[in-house]
Amino acid sequence: MKSALGCVFSALAASVSSSSLHALRQTPPQLDYNLLPRAACDNTNKSRNCWGNYSIDTNYYDETPDTGVTREYWLSVEEGDCAPDGYARQCQTINGTVPGPTIFADWGDSLIIHVTNNLKSNGTGIHWHGLRQSGSNIYDGVPGITQCAIAIGQSMTYRFKVSQYGSTWYHSHFSLQYANGVFGGMIFNGPATANYDEDLGHLFLSDWSHVDVFTRWFAARNGQPPALESGLINGTNKFDCSNSSTDPNCTGRGVKLTTVVEKGKKYRLRLVNAAVDGVFQFSIDKHKLKVIAADLVPIKPYSTSSLKLTEGQRYDIIFHANQAVDNYWVRAGWLNACQPNVNPDSITSVLRYNASSTLDPTSVSDVTVSSDCLDEPLASLVPHLKMDVTNIQKSFDTYLNISTTNYVHWTINTSSLLIDWNNPTLKQVFNGESLFPTDYNVLAINKTTTDNEWIVLVIQDQSNLGLEHPIHLHGHDFWILDQSTGTFDAATSPQSFKTKNPPRRDVAALPGNGYLAIAFMPDNPGAWLCHCHIAWHASEGLSLEFLEREADIQADVSDSDRTQFNDICQTWSDNVGTQAFPQEDSGI
Repeated sequence: MKSALGCVFSALAASVSSSSLHALRQTPPQLDYNLLPRAACDNTNKSRNCWGNYSIDTNYYDETPDTGVTREYWLSVEEGDCAPDGYARQCQTINGTVPGPTIFADWGDSLIIHVTNNLKSNGTGIHWHGLRQSGSNIYDGVPGITQCAIAIGQSMTYRFKVSQYGSTWYHSHFSLQYANGVFGGMIFNGPATANYDEDLGHLFLSDWSHVDVFTRWFAARNGQPPALESGLINGTNKFDCSNSSTDPNCTGRGVKLTTVVEKGKKYRLRLVNAAVDGVFQFSIDKHKLKVIAADLVPIKPYSTSSLKLTEGQRYDIIFHANQAVDNYWVRAGWLNACQPNVNPDSITSVLRYNASSTLDPTSVSDVTVSSDCLDEPLASLVPHLKMDVTNIQKSFDTYLNISTTNYVHWTINTSSLLIDWNNPTLKQVFNGESLFPTDYNVLAINKTTTDNEWIVLVIQDQSNLGLEHPIHLHGHDFWILDQSTGTFDAATSPQSFKTKNPPRRDVAALPGNGYLAIAFMPDNPGAWLCHCHIAWHASEGLSLEFLEREADIQADVSDSDRTQFNDICQTWSDNVGTQAFPQEDSGI
């Protein structure tokens, strides 16, 4: 059975709560692998393709190691003063830091993560970005979809199996909260498609506002997206206060992140675009980048001098420290043509071959700045594990269109997503409700055969604004059939779909005024959000949710899962009556 889905993204008007928010720190997390002994093939700097009795060739969609290990973490969502680039403000953090602590696990481990809401005026919920959550949709972490919001002073425990390996991140999915600092990294140890000597962990690339993002967006809700003042690499940067001598918040005490390497070694970096709204073209002066994974999908390695990341995307890269002993600029590479930043060229860090050096680099970039906001070429992103898309229909009656009116607000099939933090989709499923609010933008997907079955989704941008939209699907990797700057023709365009081992990932750019065609299998029962990962756009409703195999969802929910789910909803309901929880945006 073949399925083709379509809907319409359009644009109208929204506002966001101006509630005050808070906290942050600047030290990147340290790696602590604690790898388990391997009985068969050891994972070393000369055999990164190995993983005990498994390898880079293992079909990770069908097979997951069972390590018998459970790792437990405690996360506190907090508020406080911060000055990550030397400009003081209030922000929100995980355990007092931005980024929050890195969560480590081996492929096949189980995770128990306790999240406590220690904020003063927000609910919260943590989403584990890119995880398929097979059998654990209830822990996907989206208030209003898979759970009620966690009330102030309350905790929720998330439990799931690590069935993937590679680099990803976690972040709040409560309105715009992650843009104030509520995010951190996740590293799941496993095999890789190329060898390296040392792992440097995450490198988070983000824009940064000098005022609370809720306040910033509330003031700009009827105009263009605001240009933020700064950007961070792993939660730190040095903002130039020379033109702000009368501003008491501009302390001038920001610092550049410094990474020290040893000549001759090969290093792995795990890049994450954690921006509110911005595309990066990452590079390291004088060093080539070998790309080995796109999101959580290992790919055939390719070499490049720079690498573009849209919002929410991750890339694993290896660079060889084979240049002269010196200092070199690491450039986030903000593309101002995609979304302006007040200081786009200042988002940099320092790579040193000599740990005792304190000099700024004098290196010059030889990278040609991209003139577009598109993804890396699809031809470069070849999955190592080959998987074809078969048996799909190539004629379409309907598909998704994005369009706009005179307001800054997005709709899908004339409906902008608007969820209720106290009435998540799963609660309605558990209660046996058959009709969902129109504002929830629910599309039902039901598997109809036992054969190889695919859902094909085509999204067309008809807004004429030329804006790139990074489309993120929860609960799945998707196969990218086509990505074009042209207009989708339902009769002819499908004939050019790439179905032989196309790129797979969980975030892909919808080109401005163009279309994106993706496919995925309806093999994961749950309520799965699909949304633009530009935080402003998601806040304005550019989202829908797939209710996948509704009849099978409750089979994955244990009695203890259900009890906690109900308790979280009850405490949120009790708190809503006594606390100020204004919801003026979509909620996600």
